[in-house]
Amino acid sequence: MEKFLQAREAVRKMKEYHPPLSGRDGLRLDFNENTEAPSPKIGEALQRIAAAELTKYPERAPVEALVAKYLRLTAPQVLLTNGVDEAIHLLCETYLEPEHEVIIVVPTFSMYEIYAQSTGASVISVEADPDDGFKFPSDQVLSRIGPKTRLIAVASPNNPTGTLVPRQDLLKLADVAPQAAVLVDEAYHEFCGETVLGSVNRFPNLFVARTFSKAYGLAGLRVGVLAGTESQMQMVRKVSSPYNVNGIALACLPTALADRAFVESYVHQTVQGRGRLMIQLACHGIPYWVSQANFVLAKIGARHVDFVTEMKKRGILVRDRSKDPGCDGCVRMTVGAAEHTDRLLQTLPKVLKAIDWAAPEKSPTQAQAGTP
Repeated sequence: MEKFLQAREAVRKMKEYHPPLSGRDGLRLDFNENTEAPSPKIGEALQRIAAAELTKYPERAPVEALVAKYLRLTAPQVLLTNGVDEAIHLLCETYLEPEHEVIIVVPTFSMYEIYAQSTGASVISVEADPDDGFKFPSDQVLSRIGPKTRLIAVASPNNPTGTLVPRQDLLKLADVAPQAAVLVDEAYHEFCGETVLGSVNRFPNLFVARTFSKAYGLAGLRVGVLAGTESQMQMVRKVSSPYNVNGIALACLPTALADRAFVESYVHQTVQGRGRLMIQLACHGIPYWVSQANFVLAKIGARHVDFVTEMKKRGILVRDRSKDPGCDGCVRMTVGAAEHTDRLLQTLPKVLKAIDWAAPEKSPTQAQAGTP
């Protein structure tokens, strides 16, 4: 018998996530957030919320039905979550036992590994090759699937690389591993338009997660959605709290969904800015990976810390990703509103000059720094 209270062994051994949220003054291009603001109509919706509404438990079902219609699914197939983070957590809690295995392709969003470890399950990391453009290693992933595989988590487009996973590769995973939950995290869907959402009725083990934190600009409200077949979502719903999404988020989400013009405008600015950033990186000889998301991963090299520091001195925050597998010397830069991209592009050459950055002698390959 333990003399003192201790957390479960799995919790003691799991990795910790420490987001660098303190001191984020300036233009925030470090967290892939909407760099502008949500739809102006969100402000109007907030003003309509009466104080008396805050005394009530939030009612999720009506908004879930609206989101389901928007996604062309039925209400029982959809669960609103406290961001995509909770969706990942719920899948792990629903399907994983300590003897199970989880497959992820790294580098990727760290919460897949963290939530899987919290259940005691083993995590198998398959590393994508940066010299091959961080292409999804489909054959390697398929070779690691076994009888203990219970979850395969894939972000498409991926974070932090921005690479898109071919639709056929994702569906093949669901077909080959019917005993495993296959999560396709489409947090950056709006910036590429590719999805497997239309296939959830074909594969009872396929789940798709989306977020309203990026293109919709609602990161502070923490609202996402998980979709799958009705029978599987019934199991996931059992694990979820009935009041997991707060009332403010539920009140604002219908307004955000209705303002398609705002989202389309912001996505257009982002996609245009993404191309402009990749062109300027190429002009300076900075290796990068062609992105389908709202950010670009660039290989600054040995001066990556100085690069981040000098950007911050000029009021721009970017994210050092050097600790991710295959990302040594890499920095990720968010792209958003046109005026913010203008500022980034104006600042970039000044920072390169300040840190005395020199392009690598060998030209980057097409996969790393191709024409966007």
